[in-house]
Amino acid sequence: MGKRKSRVSKMLATAKKAAPKLETAFSCPFCDHGGAVECSIDIKHMIAEASCFVCQARYSTTAHALTEPIDVYSEWIDQCELSKAAAAAGDDDDDHHHHHHRKTKRRS
Repeated sequence: MGKRKSRVSKMLATAKKAAPKLETAFSCPFCDHGGAVECSIDIKHMIAEASCFVCQARYSTTAHALTEPIDVYSEWIDQCELSKAAAAAGDDDDDHHHHHHRKTKRRS
């Protein structure tokens, strides 16, 4: 019994030591380099960060006990998609947006 307990506590100790350094490589949404993005999660400071060592792109978000590197990366990709969509909408609308509004106002 005693031996079993010590083995379990050793396993828990090593698991806890490994937990803060959850780093995985992903491909960068900006420069498309495969495996260039590394995610680091700092549970103590509640910070999760993804950064590309090729083009230096960075993304930070808040972390919690269940945050995984893939979560950080997915959130970054989502943010990229949102800002791309917003930028595209902004580009399209800037020239035409005001004209469309004037036309609809005249019509009604």
